[in-house]
Amino acid sequence: MSKPLLKVQDVRVHFPVETGGWFQREKKVLKAVDGISFELQPGETLGVVGESGCGKSTLARAILGLIKPTRGRVVWMGEDMASLDPESLRQKRKELQIVFQDPLAALNPRLNVGEIIAEPLKTFYPSMQRVQIRERVKGMLKMVGLLPNQINRYPHEFSGGQCQRIGIARALILNPKLIVCDEPVSALDVSIQAQIINLLKDLQRKLQLSLVFIAHDLSVVRHISDRIMVMYLGRAMEIACKGTIYRRPLHPYTSALVKAVPIPDPVKERRKRETGLTGHVPSPLHPPSGCVFRTRCPYAVERCEADVPPLRALSDDGLVACHEAENFDLSIARSEEE
Repeated sequence: MSKPLLKVQDVRVHFPVETGGWFQREKKVLKAVDGISFELQPGETLGVVGESGCGKSTLARAILGLIKPTRGRVVWMGEDMASLDPESLRQKRKELQIVFQDPLAALNPRLNVGEIIAEPLKTFYPSMQRVQIRERVKGMLKMVGLLPNQINRYPHEFSGGQCQRIGIARALILNPKLIVCDEPVSALDVSIQAQIINLLKDLQRKLQLSLVFIAHDLSVVRHISDRIMVMYLGRAMEIACKGTIYRRPLHPYTSALVKAVPIPDPVKERRKRETGLTGHVPSPLHPPSGCVFRTRCPYAVERCEADVPPLRALSDDGLVACHEAENFDLSIARSEEE
């Protein structure tokens, strides 16, 4: 196996928050990301899934250096991002790019498509000739499935899917090695989602890209990811290859997410069992002690309240943060549904 392109080691992102009324202000800590570790290989896609507010986007920004981690290390190609001086960090940004969730809001309405895509080139290569930039932009438009003669149009003249293609072109114009996709298809129709995912897969194969693909829907990440990390309240519940995640999830929360994925057959969908989860996600300002998932877990025991479960290997290709993972087989209920 080659050396990891990216190492995330015990990354924590905590925000100080003041709560209470005018006369009883109380300072608390919101643990948006609370000890995430993983490695990303060249050409690999890691899917990151979880409910809204679990810390997925905060983790993405910490990886890219847009937020400084409270603790932990982000190591990019052997270099600790926190140890780089401002100019070195600026140069590293050519290698790490992001595709945002809202395709239209991510584009400057005052600029035309050519100016939007060319902006990174003008920033990092100010001496590049205008003709070279224009040809490069036209080639990138063609690569993402748009017409070169659309270069002078403005974002409001495009559909949501086309705007996302423009965002992808802007992210790729500097030939990066890693693209962080922060829920890039959640604002799109289902048919357009499939087109964008297929486009990303084709571009990854052609350009040898690595991807961190963030979503809240397991059915979306299944088609593009090699491995999947499941997050809950800022922590990783499970990391495994997508085959293991769907055939035999190791964590009760992962099992609930898999069972919540709609089945195309309406008859099977109506017969599908409930996920077994009750209640709501606790506030990250007041997380449960021990295992943060224990208040919604049907398998919780006394130990779960006292001890934080470490992320440990339970199979050849999977890591799980659960004290009782050996004591139940979550693949049975899933196989019955299928």
